[in-house]
Amino acid sequence: MCRVYDDTDVVRDFGQRGAYRERLVASDTARRLLEGVGLPGRDPLELPPSAKRFPDGVRYRVEIPSVEGPRCLDVALEEASRLDVPVRRISQGSGVFMLTDAELDEVASRAAEAGVEVSLFARPCAGWGTSATARTSAGGVLAACAHGQDQVGACLDDVLRAAKHGIRSVLISDLGVLAAFGRLRARGDLPEDMQAKVSVMLPVTNASTARVLEDLGADTLNLATDLSLAQIAAIRAAVDVPVDVYVEAPDNVGGYVRHHELPELIEVAAPVYVKFGLRNAPDVYPAGSHLESTTVALTRERVRRARLGMELLERSGIDEPTSEPRATGLAVPVPSGGR
Repeated sequence: MCRVYDDTDVVRDFGQRGAYRERLVASDTARRLLEGVGLPGRDPLELPPSAKRFPDGVRYRVEIPSVEGPRCLDVALEEASRLDVPVRRISQGSGVFMLTDAELDEVASRAAEAGVEVSLFARPCAGWGTSATARTSAGGVLAACAHGQDQVGACLDDVLRAAKHGIRSVLISDLGVLAAFGRLRARGDLPEDMQAKVSVMLPVTNASTARVLEDLGADTLNLATDLSLAQIAAIRAAVDVPVDVYVEAPDNVGGYVRHHELPELIEVAAPVYVKFGLRNAPDVYPAGSHLESTTVALTRERVRRARLGMELLERSGIDEPTSEPRATGLAVPVPSGGR
């Protein structure tokens, strides 16, 4: 049942949120049942500030996504230094298996030197294999899943290979792979400091799902790109792990440009990785040397977009530190690969 807002409600909602949004209203019984199992009964009507923080006490960190290989990593770090952008996490989408041993060692060494986290995608997935369903309009939701148990094993091979080369964070887009990761880490088959970063392709759209993923071993959650601030606040109330949110999203996950919401996003979602993707940019996965000029240019612009975000925060009166390099909680590579 949809709640019908009168004109006063619409104006009030617009004034407090910056945009009107419809709200589906569940029964009081459903709300009480959710609250009885420790979950929010609804998305909050008022935006509550989050009292949660990263281990070093800060509210936000900056992430640059889709940094595809050593050359792009160098460019990201160079631009971050030139533009004074405190990049603390770099993520990649093509997959561990798309990097050579030498490239993995180079990425791990360079990131360790800079004191930043690098998160590499654990592939493959249905959309890159023989799944016909993943290529249909209704089956696209399957594209990021591991297609059969052999692909689950292949994803874990990517995780193990990343760990061997000193990488300490992997992106995961399949529920079963995440569950296996959590169990293997707990059993000692993976380094205890290895982190699982849930991909935006494993949809986190509500507090209940976020809690399940946290329980399975997720160390950070990439939230769906189209969530309202109230929906993000409900998720934050349910979990303690950091979340990462696209301030600007690629076209294939919505193409949203939400820079103006950055101050409130930090307020309600902390601890949060603010993530600067690019609209109007090609999907380059899987990347390689044939696309290097494009991926380098895209990386450079993502860092510039982050500079825009930092300046917006300054204009909004938010003058607070973010994490230093090698801060507690950052999955900085260990180039030796030692456990």
